[in-house]
Amino acid sequence: MTDVPEERAVRVSWWAALAARWPAVLRTGWPVLARLAGWSLLEAGQTFLLGYALARALDGGFLAGDTRAGLLWLGAAGLAVVAGAYGTGRVYGAVAALVEPVRDRLVRGVVARGIREGDAGALSGLTQQVELARDALAGVVLVSRSFLFTSVGALIGLCSLDPLLLAVVVPPLLAGTALFAVTLRPLARRQEAFLAADEALAEDLGTVCPGLRDVTAAGAEARVAEATGELIGAERRAAYALARWGVTRVAALAVGGQLPVVLLLVAAPWLLGQGVTPGALVGALAYVTQSLLPALQNLVHGLGTSGSRLTVILRRLTAQAQIQVPAPAPASVARRPSGRHAEDAAGRARRPVPPPALSLTDVTFSYGPASTPVLDGFHLDLPAGGHLAVVGPSGIGKSTLAALVAGLLRPDRGSVRVFGRPVEQAAGARVLVPQEAYVHSGTLAENLALYREGPVPEAELLAAAEAVGLTPLLRTLGGPGAPVDPAALSAGERQLIALARAYLSPAPLALLDEATCHLDPAAEARAERAFARRPGGTLVVVAHRISSARRAGRILVMDGARTVCGGHEELLRSCALYRELVGGWSDPALSPGYADGVDAVAGAGLAGDRGHVVADRAVGQMQTAGDLGDGGSARRE
Repeated sequence: MTDVPEERAVRVSWWAALAARWPAVLRTGWPVLARLAGWSLLEAGQTFLLGYALARALDGGFLAGDTRAGLLWLGAAGLAVVAGAYGTGRVYGAVAALVEPVRDRLVRGVVARGIREGDAGALSGLTQQVELARDALAGVVLVSRSFLFTSVGALIGLCSLDPLLLAVVVPPLLAGTALFAVTLRPLARRQEAFLAADEALAEDLGTVCPGLRDVTAAGAEARVAEATGELIGAERRAAYALARWGVTRVAALAVGGQLPVVLLLVAAPWLLGQGVTPGALVGALAYVTQSLLPALQNLVHGLGTSGSRLTVILRRLTAQAQIQVPAPAPASVARRPSGRHAEDAAGRARRPVPPPALSLTDVTFSYGPASTPVLDGFHLDLPAGGHLAVVGPSGIGKSTLAALVAGLLRPDRGSVRVFGRPVEQAAGARVLVPQEAYVHSGTLAENLALYREGPVPEAELLAAAEAVGLTPLLRTLGGPGAPVDPAALSAGERQLIALARAYLSPAPLALLDEATCHLDPAAEARAERAFARRPGGTLVVVAHRISSARRAGRILVMDGARTVCGGHEELLRSCALYRELVGGWSDPALSPGYADGVDAVAGAGLAGDRGHVVADRAVGQMQTAGDLGDGGSARRE
């Protein structure tokens, strides 16, 4: 044990991250806040005069027989409305001056994180989430400020008319406001759950839609439809939960804004008996219906929507913030290493261990609850840059394994990770070339650039074509810009195009699921060597011929419970099934011209088969070129 201190990451909650930013915002925004408060007071003046002037116009004017006084009071109320409208217009400018600096700080934070950490979500955060946060913050400031100043103005007006009116209006107003405040946090959680479900569905569709032909080629339509249906159901349930909590907002509005009107009408005889004037009662109704109820309505709908949205977006924008806190040194430390050993230990502590390119842990999968598992407690680790060949009898689960790694199937138990990430989140890190390759109409360049974001330089297209052996076909068709008719291509030609397309993809993990079964051995060897030499690439081949296994660094022999993994010589000594598979092939000396030193067994009727022998079937079971013809279909699992 060394005394190299360990580090632990402490995640900062979103509100703590915001709290760290607010002091700077407030220091630079005090003049703006003061201006906003001043214009809000002018706006609140009309609230006070609305009910007070109406009460005085009735009690001291029209009901007292003094029409002139009544009209003067109504005129004062009208002037207050004009002044309030002017103040409202100036409020928007102050809100913009307060919100825009916050938006700028969020933009700088998102851009800095995107540059520093290579965050893939920086573009979405910059173009959508920051703008939503700006709009939501402006809405929260507007409705909160309006409710605060309007409520204060109305309550002061009620008290000036008769303090007894407060006893009727204030309790339901406080109850409705409290009910609404209680729903804010669960409403924000439901809003975030809905947003997460929507993002998960969008990510799934973004993966499935471009790969529909792959899904069809792999026969995974039902499984993909089921997985996508689950995500749609999750979003529907989240939307229903969000809507159910929306009902509580209606209840809060009814209690806080509409119940005071009912109570004032029901208690009118009692209030008049206690000395409350008719004008004061009418003024109280005006305060409630024209000021308090609209202000509460704006607060409930505005803060309930904008506030929960702001909470969710800010939590997401600041969820990446972390603080590195050194852990305290242990109480007892073993002898301190010195010299070169200390330097080696420190170097090992500093160097992070890269995750394997592919990791399957305790994976179990079956095609039905009553079916025998195809994989049962399966474990596999493949380091980055590795080359693995998968062999075994037909139907043993080789294509099922490829589909699990490609994310087309989901294990019943266990985990599948690609470069340390769950396979569902690593769509761009692996590319699958199925046995039945597809080619779409359009130009050859468009087919080859299917997995790339933008146009691929012609030089890169030509280099990829040369690497996998597509160059003769490319010349025959007329170059990268030549149109392609999929029906006019042979199965082998379609496989070459699919291989070149996968070679050009940015995915570091390539899965070849018998992707060369329609090619001759030399063409297959060339393609597999190209993928094995691809910079930073990792290759998994579901082997069509045993020669594919001889080219791989590691060989996985799938045989149910007796599945083993190792090198060629090691498996020849320890695995009977692998010896039988290899025994179905002739001695290398019989085919000195073949680069791999391995050729198909020569036998009756196979003189012209060009080596099309299926090595992953039962021992002695072989398939001639006629079975793999362009018009036929090769074996499916």
